[in-house]
Amino acid sequence: MSNTENKKSNPLFEIAFNVFLPSFILMKFSGDEHLGTVMALVVALAFPVAYGGMELIRNKKFNFIAALGFVSVLLTGGIGLLELDTKWLAVKEALIPGLIGLVVLGSSFTRYPIVKKVIFNDTLLNLPLIKERLAKAGNEAAFERCLKVSNYLFASTFAFSSVMNYFLATWIVTSPAGTTAFNEELGKLTLYSYPVIAIPSMLMMFGIFYYLWRQIRSMTSLETEQIFNAS
Repeated sequence: MSNTENKKSNPLFEIAFNVFLPSFILMKFSGDEHLGTVMALVVALAFPVAYGGMELIRNKKFNFIAALGFVSVLLTGGIGLLELDTKWLAVKEALIPGLIGLVVLGSSFTRYPIVKKVIFNDTLLNLPLIKERLAKAGNEAAFERCLKVSNYLFASTFAFSSVMNYFLATWIVTSPAGTTAFNEELGKLTLYSYPVIAIPSMLMMFGIFYYLWRQIRSMTSLETEQIFNAS
């Protein structure tokens, strides 16, 4: 039973289900001869809403980022269905990653910076050996500072997403909400946000991971195979 609960989703399926399918529906089926603007928006938004809901139910615990994503989709739908000014779409697009970034930044001033959970964890790293070597070399305080820097860098990836989301939304979505053109532009926004925002953010995350790995090697004199968990 635990295997089913812990089963990881296929990343390609996630992208197809949450990005490409909604984008395709909005761009190709928003005309009156197909679904129409309102129904196309409802159907397109149903995909990420359903996926987010299933993930929350399957994991059986509250996930702050998943909940924000769920709210984000509902807000997008609300802006389109209520035909609000498109400037609110740009604000919403910037707000979600901005809020996550603030949470990550705030965690820097606690004993548990979020980067510790994301990267510096015993699933990925051989923590007992790393901590033992850090203590032996007297580098515990220095490494805590390194984790804090990593957390600032992690927060900056969300700041980047927030700025880019706002820029993309104001650049792409210019038609009034509730129109076929608005739905088509919303589809383009969803589609373009992946290569323009998600991929650079992933590269920034790899950069943070590389920085942390170099610091661990430098402060512990461990080899790469000793740093990572073999299992």
